[in-house]
Amino acid sequence: MPVIQVSSLTKSFRSYKKQPGFLGAVRGLISRRYDTTLAVRDVSFRVEEGEFVGFLGPNGAGKTTTLKMLSGLLHPTGGTASVLGYTPWEREDGYRRQFALLLGQKNQLWWDLPARESLALNARIYGLAPSQFERTVAELSELLAVREKLDVMVRELSLGERMKLELIAALLHQPKVLFLDEPTIGLDVVSQKIVRDFLRNHNATRKTTILLTSHYMADIQELCQRVIIIDRGTIFFDGQLSEVIDRFADFKLITIRLAPAAGSAPAPICDRQKLESYGEVVEQTAATVKLKVKRARVIPICKALLDELPVSDIDIEEVPIEEIIRQLFAR
Repeated sequence: MPVIQVSSLTKSFRSYKKQPGFLGAVRGLISRRYDTTLAVRDVSFRVEEGEFVGFLGPNGAGKTTTLKMLSGLLHPTGGTASVLGYTPWEREDGYRRQFALLLGQKNQLWWDLPARESLALNARIYGLAPSQFERTVAELSELLAVREKLDVMVRELSLGERMKLELIAALLHQPKVLFLDEPTIGLDVVSQKIVRDFLRNHNATRKTTILLTSHYMADIQELCQRVIIIDRGTIFFDGQLSEVIDRFADFKLITIRLAPAAGSAPAPICDRQKLESYGEVVEQTAATVKLKVKRARVIPICKALLDELPVSDIDIEEVPIEEIIRQLFAR
């Protein structure tokens, strides 16, 4: 049985549409007009135990709304969902003890207290034994390199340090399911890598089922084999990350390095019009040229380049997944 099973999940929001001016405010007291927005529409998917799934989509696509329904914070307008055999919005105590939700832009640690005291409060709420609490905090803080920050006021921590401690708070009770909404947002490159490495190891060792949303494609590429792409509240792709490239990227990048002329002379400069007959010129310098070429034409174009230009080296690569996702969202 899947750990997470979602069927035709739908969530709509009704917002009051105020008429302009004083008369509009008065009319609103008598008769109000509302607009209905479908944030999530007929979403269905399944996640097995131990999977690490990327949940992608542009701003306003319905990612966070879906996570909030799966964590019981929102009640859906329609459809069904089951997580660990529970209906999330019924908020049964047994379910709340087995999942965690980490929102990258929300705080769960008390701003004016040292992080250790907020963690101790969480431990009491979840009924953890003092020995288990101390052992878990020591282990997680060591892995995330924040042990010396446990007794520092949360308001005095950097964003990266606070996010690592927020992650410890979410994992303190060793949940079976973890919902992560932008956990690396705003972090520097080093902090992002520490958090990614930690999540990868935690998923591998604890078999925690993780659903991750992120606008950093490095997070998705390094952590998730499977991705669910949602836009305008509807899922339009659910499968392996590698399939995204196969299905939605119909071109590759060819980079050639030109051999220098005789002696110490620089490499010959290629005529741009000639290069554009091979493909789209992405970048050109005196010594290198990068072309975007249709997949079906890669082999004949490479042969033509080798035959017609003084090529010393050639490299063929996939278009970065970040660019593919950006183009998908632009559509």
